Amino acid sequence: MHELSLAQSVVEIVENAAAREAFLRVRTVWLEVGALSCVEPEAMRASFEAVARDTLAEGAVLELIRVPGRARCPTCGTVSPLEAREDACPSCGAYGLRPIAGTELRVRELEVE
Repeated sequence: MHELSLAQSVVEIVENAAAREAFLRVRTVWLEVGALSCVEPEAMRASFEAVARDTLAEGAVLELIRVPGRARCPTCGTVSPLEAREDACPSCGAYGLRPIAGTELRVRELEVE
């Protein structure tokens, strides 16, 4: 379950922000999760709750913001929505689409005290 290491990274980002900005507690973390990032939302929430224990993020709400996948076809250049990495281009049927959105995992915003 790679969500555990991803959640640990999120907590580290929060702790680094707290050191820079001098806040004491995090109430909410908004996390952008790309549709193509292979992150299972419920596993991410459970992992975050586990790794946030005894940190300034303990008890924080993890809000996941889904970022849809989009890709460019290397054959015809079409940019189209992408649900799965192995999908074919809807315009020409070629495979090997190059994702241009939906692979991210990014802390977007923090609500802090």
